[in-house]
Amino acid sequence: MAGSRRIEQRFAKLRQERRAGLVTFLTCGDPDAETGFAILERLPEMGVDLIEVGMPFTDPMADGPAIQAAGLRALKAGMTLIKTLDQVRRFRKSDADTPIVLMGYYNPIYAYGVDRFIADALGAGVDGLIVVDLPPEEDAELCLPSLKAGLPFIRLATPTTDDKRLPTVLKNTSGFVYYVSITGITGAKLTQTARVADAVARIKRHTDLPVAVGFGIKTPEQAAEIARVADAAVVGTALVQIIADNLGSDGKAKPGVADLVLKQVKLLADGVRQARLSGARVA
Repeated sequence: MAGSRRIEQRFAKLRQERRAGLVTFLTCGDPDAETGFAILERLPEMGVDLIEVGMPFTDPMADGPAIQAAGLRALKAGMTLIKTLDQVRRFRKSDADTPIVLMGYYNPIYAYGVDRFIADALGAGVDGLIVVDLPPEEDAELCLPSLKAGLPFIRLATPTTDDKRLPTVLKNTSGFVYYVSITGITGAKLTQTARVADAVARIKRHTDLPVAVGFGIKTPEQAAEIARVADAAVVGTALVQIIADNLGSDGKAKPGVADLVLKQVKLLADGVRQARLSGARVA
């Protein structure tokens, strides 16, 4: 199934169920390949609607300390871009429906080779890309080749993306729009929900694409608040931090770390679904 179809069908299903979705982010291979996959494969079971898989990189300039550390742990444990695609391919053996979006930076993709990467990503079952350091002015590098091949390119919009800039940002965006609710790095404090609601409404005046909101969402209550005003809530740092808090002195995962992450994911999913009962906004 083409990536665009999987994403479209998932958001269509959410609209049919009259609720927002939960999107989770975890760095691939954190803290090691097997523990990371033990979490990844059970995310849908816990209620995750879309999955963002972080591509480890040595210089993740848009990320906060928690996700920076996760990337370094994954790299130290031997994770590579090839192995990241292998994890997606392994996931697809048991799940053909849950959309997976790769999120990260352009340097590893450039080193891999753009055409080769796009072909391998599609072959592995990737449904979309978020590449945070490629602005619209650089669309020829990766965005346009990806779209031509049928791989959605998901763009970030921020509180500083004004109405003049927004059409440029949205021009080649597909799948959904990722609204960064704060100015700054991942893991910062969530802004007021009313401001997020206004921003989502403004974006939707420019596009029919779903809008997912992330950065700063840590608790089920916060996820529920966002679920009332957006098409999806994105949680990453809060989950990555659970891994960081459950490592031994040798840097390796303590027993049960995967279960702890998945338990929190279930709470977040329940929070998002409760928003439906309180009049969740329907796209």
